[in-house]
Amino acid sequence: MSSLQLDAEALYAELKRGVQGLQAGAPVKLVGVTSGGAWLAERLQRELGLPGEIGVISSALHRDDFAQRGLSATAEQTRLPFDVNGAHVVVVDDVLYTGRTLRAVLNELFDYGRPARVQLAVLVDRGGRELPMAADFAATRLPLPPGQSFELARGDDGTFSFVVEHKPVA
Repeated sequence: MSSLQLDAEALYAELKRGVQGLQAGAPVKLVGVTSGGAWLAERLQRELGLPGEIGVISSALHRDDFAQRGLSATAEQTRLPFDVNGAHVVVVDDVLYTGRTLRAVLNELFDYGRPARVQLAVLVDRGGRELPMAADFAATRLPLPPGQSFELARGDDGTFSFVVEHKPVA
Protein backbone atom coordinates (compact mmCIF):
# COMPACT_ATOMS: atom_id res chain seq x y z
CA MET A 1 0.00 0.00 0.00
CA SER A 2 1.37 3.42 -0.90
CA SER A 3 1.96 6.02 1.79
CA LEU A 4 -0.63 8.76 2.19
CA GLN A 5 0.89 12.21 1.68
CA LEU A 6 -1.08 15.31 2.58
CA ASP A 7 0.23 18.87 2.59
CA ALA A 8 -1.42 20.27 5.72
CA GLU A 9 -0.16 23.82 5.07
CA ALA A 10 -1.64 23.86 1.54
CA LEU A 11 -4.93 22.54 2.92
CA TYR A 12 -4.83 25.19 5.66
CA ALA A 13 -4.51 27.91 2.97
CA GLU A 14 -7.61 26.48 1.27
CA LEU A 15 -9.45 26.33 4.61
CA LYS A 16 -8.58 29.98 5.25
CA ARG A 17 -10.04 30.93 1.86
CA GLY A 18 -13.20 28.95 2.64
CA VAL A 19 -13.68 30.50 6.08
CA GLN A 20 -13.33 33.96 4.51
CA GLY A 21 -16.23 33.01 2.23
CA LEU A 22 -18.38 31.90 5.18
CA GLN A 23 -18.01 35.36 6.75
CA ALA A 24 -20.29 37.05 4.22
CA GLY A 25 -22.78 39.15 6.14
CA ALA A 26 -22.75 39.05 9.94
CA PRO A 27 -19.47 38.86 11.85
CA VAL A 28 -18.56 35.30 12.82
CA LYS A 29 -17.32 33.73 16.01
CA LEU A 30 -14.79 30.95 15.43
CA VAL A 31 -15.05 27.90 17.67
CA GLY A 32 -12.37 25.23 17.36
CA VAL A 33 -12.97 21.61 18.33
CA THR A 34 -10.23 20.39 20.69
CA SER A 35 -7.42 19.99 19.81
CA GLY A 36 -6.73 20.19 16.07
CA GLY A 37 -9.73 22.37 15.37
CA ALA A 38 -8.72 24.76 18.15
CA TRP A 39 -5.23 25.10 16.64
CA LEU A 40 -6.77 25.88 13.25
CA ALA A 41 -9.26 28.39 14.68
CA GLU A 42 -6.51 30.16 16.63
CA ARG A 43 -4.41 30.65 13.51
CA LEU A 44 -7.42 31.59 11.37
CA GLN A 45 -8.49 34.23 13.93
CA ARG A 46 -5.03 35.79 13.88
CA GLU A 47 -4.45 35.66 10.11
CA LEU A 48 -7.96 36.84 9.18
CA GLY A 49 -7.77 39.66 11.73
CA LEU A 50 -11.09 38.76 13.34
CA PRO A 51 -11.95 40.69 16.51
CA GLY A 52 -12.32 39.02 19.89
CA GLU A 53 -11.17 35.60 20.99
CA ILE A 54 -11.83 32.18 19.55
CA GLY A 55 -13.92 29.68 21.41
CA VAL A 56 -12.73 26.18 22.16
CA ILE A 57 -15.25 23.38 22.42
CA SER A 58 -14.91 19.84 23.72
CA SER A 59 -17.07 16.91 22.70
CA ALA A 60 -16.09 14.87 25.78
CA LEU A 61 -19.20 15.30 27.95
CA HIS A 62 -21.70 14.64 25.15
CA ARG A 63 -20.06 11.70 23.40
CA ASP A 64 -22.23 8.62 22.93
CA ASP A 65 -19.25 6.51 24.03
CA PHE A 66 -18.50 8.53 27.18
CA ALA A 67 -19.14 5.50 29.42
CA GLN A 68 -16.36 3.60 27.64
CA ARG A 69 -13.90 6.47 27.06
CA GLY A 70 -14.43 8.63 30.11
CA LEU A 71 -12.87 12.09 30.38
CA SER A 72 -9.24 12.45 29.33
CA ALA A 73 -7.03 14.16 31.90
CA THR A 74 -5.38 16.14 29.10
CA ALA A 75 -8.59 17.16 27.32
CA GLU A 76 -9.10 20.90 27.04
CA GLN A 77 -12.47 21.95 28.38
CA THR A 78 -15.00 24.15 26.57
CA ARG A 79 -14.28 27.88 26.71
CA LEU A 80 -16.64 30.24 24.89
CA PRO A 81 -15.58 33.86 25.61
CA PHE A 82 -18.64 35.39 23.92
CA ASP A 83 -22.42 35.23 24.14
CA VAL A 84 -23.56 32.29 22.03
CA ASN A 85 -27.16 33.56 21.84
CA GLY A 86 -27.77 35.07 18.41
CA ALA A 87 -24.16 34.58 17.27
CA HIS A 88 -23.06 33.37 13.84
CA VAL A 89 -20.73 30.52 14.85
CA VAL A 90 -18.27 28.77 12.55
CA VAL A 91 -17.13 25.50 14.10
CA VAL A 92 -13.65 24.54 12.89
CA ASP A 93 -12.29 20.99 12.99
CA ASP A 94 -9.39 19.14 11.45
CA VAL A 95 -11.06 15.91 10.26
CA LEU A 96 -14.74 15.08 9.73
CA TYR A 97 -15.37 11.35 9.77
CA THR A 98 -18.44 9.65 11.31
CA GLY A 99 -20.17 12.83 12.50
CA ARG A 100 -20.33 11.63 16.12
CA THR A 101 -17.86 14.22 17.43
CA LEU A 102 -19.76 16.98 15.64
CA ARG A 103 -23.07 15.81 17.14
CA ALA A 104 -21.51 15.97 20.61
CA VAL A 105 -20.00 19.41 19.87
CA LEU A 106 -23.38 20.79 18.77
CA ASN A 107 -24.99 19.50 21.97
CA GLU A 108 -22.24 21.19 23.99
CA LEU A 109 -22.62 24.46 22.03
CA PHE A 110 -26.37 24.55 22.65
CA ASP A 111 -25.74 24.08 26.39
CA TYR A 112 -24.29 27.62 26.22
CA GLY A 113 -27.12 29.25 24.28
CA ARG A 114 -28.93 29.39 20.97
CA PRO A 115 -26.80 30.67 18.10
CA ALA A 116 -28.46 32.32 15.10
CA ARG A 117 -26.42 30.15 12.73
CA VAL A 118 -23.85 27.38 12.97
CA GLN A 119 -21.59 26.42 10.08
CA LEU A 120 -18.83 23.83 9.88
CA ALA A 121 -15.43 24.26 8.22
CA VAL A 122 -13.02 21.32 8.16
CA LEU A 123 -9.56 20.69 6.82
CA VAL A 124 -10.38 17.15 5.62
CA ASP A 125 -13.69 15.37 5.08
CA ARG A 126 -12.75 11.71 4.99
CA GLY A 127 -16.27 10.35 4.41
CA GLY A 128 -17.59 7.37 6.39
CA ARG A 129 -20.55 9.18 7.95
CA GLU A 130 -22.61 7.35 10.55
CA LEU A 131 -24.78 10.41 11.23
CA PRO A 132 -26.25 12.90 8.73
CA MET A 133 -23.63 15.64 9.14
CA ALA A 134 -21.96 17.69 6.42
CA ALA A 135 -19.36 20.45 6.32
CA ASP A 136 -20.28 23.81 4.83
CA PHE A 137 -16.67 23.97 3.69
CA ALA A 138 -13.99 21.27 3.44
CA ALA A 139 -10.49 22.06 2.18
CA THR A 140 -10.43 18.55 0.69
CA ARG A 141 -12.52 15.39 0.59
CA LEU A 142 -10.42 12.28 0.94
CA PRO A 143 -12.07 8.91 1.57
CA LEU A 144 -9.78 6.60 3.52
CA PRO A 145 -9.89 2.81 3.72
CA PRO A 146 -10.83 1.12 7.00
CA GLY A 147 -7.83 0.89 9.29
CA GLN A 148 -6.23 4.08 8.04
CA SER A 149 -6.61 7.38 9.84
CA PHE A 150 -4.78 10.63 10.33
CA GLU A 151 -4.73 13.52 12.72
CA LEU A 152 -3.41 17.04 12.63
CA ALA A 153 -0.11 17.83 14.34
CA ARG A 154 1.29 21.28 15.11
CA GLY A 155 5.01 21.98 15.17
CA ASP A 156 6.79 24.28 17.61
CA ASP A 157 6.82 26.95 14.88
CA GLY A 158 3.02 26.69 14.45
CA THR A 159 3.08 24.86 11.11
CA PHE A 160 0.70 22.00 10.51
CA SER A 161 1.35 18.45 9.35
CA PHE A 162 -0.52 15.15 9.46
CA VAL A 163 0.28 12.01 11.39
CA VAL A 164 -0.97 8.96 9.47
CA GLU A 165 -1.87 5.79 11.36
CA HIS A 166 -2.43 2.30 9.97
CA LYS A 167 -4.40 -0.07 12.19
CA PRO A 168 -5.17 -3.71 11.43
CA VAL A 169 -8.77 -4.20 10.30
CA ALA A 170 -10.59 -6.72 12.49
